[in-house]
Parts: sequence; C-alpha cells; structure tokens
Amino acid sequence: MILDDLVATTAERLSLRKQKIKFEEIKKLSKQMNNHDLAHSFKQNLQDTELSIIAEIKQASPSKGTIVNEFPYLQIAKEYQAVGVSAISVLTEEKYFHGKLEYLKEIAKESKLPILRKDFVIDPYMIYEARLVGAAIILLIVAILSDEQLNDYLELTHDLGMVAIVEVHNYSELTRALAANAEIIGINNRDLTNFKVDLGTTCRLSVLVPAKQLVISESGIQNQQDVTYLQNNARINGILVGEYLMRARNKKDTILNMKG
Repeated sequence: MILDDLVATTAERLSLRKQKIKFEEIKKLSKQMNNHDLAHSFKQNLQDTELSIIAEIKQASPSKGTIVNEFPYLQIAKEYQAVGVSAISVLTEEKYFHGKLEYLKEIAKESKLPILRKDFVIDPYMIYEARLVGAAIILLIVAILSDEQLNDYLELTHDLGMVAIVEVHNYSELTRALAANAEIIGINNRDLTNFKVDLGTTCRLSVLVPAKQLVISESGIQNQQDVTYLQNNARINGILVGEYLMRARNKKDTILNMKG
C-alpha cells in the first residue's frame, strides 16, 4: 500500500536528518522561532464567515506523478499571498512529492502568511523541525499514528505555539480525532489506499464534527462547482487545494473564482 511506502520512506530520510542534527539540538534551535501569531491568525481566519482557502505548493504526487515541470515556488507563494489565501501548504516529502524542507524555509522567510508543513509526521523530531523552518501549522494523519502518538503530538504542537490539522479519511479515524480533542479536522476526500476521490467523504463526515471544531476539506477540489457542492452539502470552514492550483496558469483568477 502506498501509505506504508510513504511512511517507510519518511522514516528512512528522517534517520539521515537525525544524524546531521541531533534531537536535543533541533529542540533547542526550534524554540528560537516564534510562530504563535501566525498560528492564531490561521485559526481566526477559519472562524470567519468567508470560506478559507489553503493553497498548496507541490511539484508531484504519488497519484499524478509530476504535476508541473517548472516550479518557481517563491513566485507561486507571492501570488497566493497577493490574492489573500488563509495559509500556504508546502510539501516537504521528497521521494513521491519532490518536496524539500528548504522550500518551506525560503517561503516562510518571504511570506507573511501561516505556512503548513505538509508531510507524514511520524516523530516529534519532525514537529520541532517544522517550527525551525518557519511552519506555523503541521498535518497529523490519524491513519499512521497511534492514539498515544496523536495525543502527544497535539500536546507538543500546542506547547510550541503551533496548530495541527488532524487528517481523517473515515468514521473510525474521525472518532479517534475527536477523542483526542483535535481543534481542526481535515477531511481527506482521497482514499490513500487506492487514490479514489469522493467529495461525499467530506459531506458524510463533516456533519458529525461538533460545532466548536473547525473543518477543512482536502483533495479532489477541481473547480468552483466542487466548492459550491461542498458549501451546500457539508459543514466546512475551509478547503485545501493543491493540484488544481498548481496546474492553473492564472492562480489569482482561479482562487478568486473559487471564493465565488
């Protein structure tokens, strides 16, 4: 299963990074960063009546392969900021998404927006690492974490002044996320076992999330019609859009159209 491969690859690369910067050192360095205000502003944006858009920067994916050959990630980040998205998601997984931590670090230096480190977090080291390079938000995928890990990583994220999007794909994972008191639930419309996309996943699960918690719909959103469908049939505060924006020639107009 591709998710198992992603986790295994992440673990391999993580072990190499741990050899370069030891755990205690990354903890010390990360605490020199202050991302509190950006994390707070992200939550505030999600609570607004206007639909929040998290715009993603990625060059490839396991399901689509290479999405774009040209990858001016800093320019793309500037375009996203200019049109007023709520946050920028940056892929840092190297093998399948062709991402790099350096991309996020450079974007965070240039951008005033909250940055999401989009990766397969399997170790506290990666949370400290995310803060060090400038991320204010991390992704925690319930499918690859135990309940103990989920609770511990949420607590660590909070202690570091960051926020987490806790990603679920089905009812069982949603139940676990709610039990962990996740503030922000990300509902992934793509089944990571077979890559099939169903926007109905957000519709079915979002109505089960208590009103005090925030909901983001992820994956498979391709046009304004998809956005309208979700707004009419689901309870969402925001959407995360990747491939569709990366392929768009005019990202500003595409985002404005999605906002309606």
